[in-house]
Amino acid sequence: MSGYNLTGRTALVTGGARGLGAGMAEALARAGAAVAIGDVREDLGKDTVEALRATGATAEFVPLDVTDDARWAQAVTDTVAALGGLDIVVNNAGVEITSLVVDLDPEQVRRMLEVNVLGTALGIKHALRAMRPGGAAGRGGAIVNIASVAATIAFPGISVYSATKSAVDRLTRVAAMESGKLGYGVRVNCVYPGLVPTAMGAQLADDVARIGLFPSAEAAVGAVVEQTPQGRLGEVADMADAVVFLASDAARFITGAGLPVDGGMGM
Repeated sequence: MSGYNLTGRTALVTGGARGLGAGMAEALARAGAAVAIGDVREDLGKDTVEALRATGATAEFVPLDVTDDARWAQAVTDTVAALGGLDIVVNNAGVEITSLVVDLDPEQVRRMLEVNVLGTALGIKHALRAMRPGGAAGRGGAIVNIASVAATIAFPGISVYSATKSAVDRLTRVAAMESGKLGYGVRVNCVYPGLVPTAMGAQLADDVARIGLFPSAEAAVGAVVEQTPQGRLGEVADMADAVVFLASDAARFITGAGLPVDGGMGM
């Protein structure tokens, strides 16, 4: 298990104030990393930091709107200053707004494109700039982007979300190639989480029922479980452990990969 030891490393997790992001931050801290929580929700973010510190972890909150290039630059600067480096960036921040294709709202589409695609692209940009030789941290490292099983299946009601998560996959692979070719020393991978009953997951189940795709939220969840060979929904720990793996030396020869953590739903 020594390959999973992140002692001495520093991680920045976007959307880390709650849900999957908070679970990922906790898992990284448990593996020994110092963790910065980047989020627009300062109140929740600081609560998460305090919870991490209560376990003995080193943690800081950095305000971060992932759609803002200048805020990204500042968040990286703040993380390096507070924690002494930057070795791992987890681009987890994302939004999902359920809609049938025939009812798409352009503003909602733009919101998902901005957070899920632009936000991830800027995260990769600033992580590479900080981690590459001569950067603010300059020790190489690992970027883990959070895509979704939605990138690999045709689940109704989430067309644009699915498209944005497919984009995360493509961003990951091109960035991995550029990092390798340019000698940055940064591995870039992504994870495809299955449905997890966080606030976002529960909202999705409610929404697909509301727009008439399923008779109830429970039926929607049942359909997901039915399509999942392992016969259950995902858990936060399932996704968090995969992130720790990809961030660790156990994954030292893995880059440009997409790791499904979906119980087989997307195979």
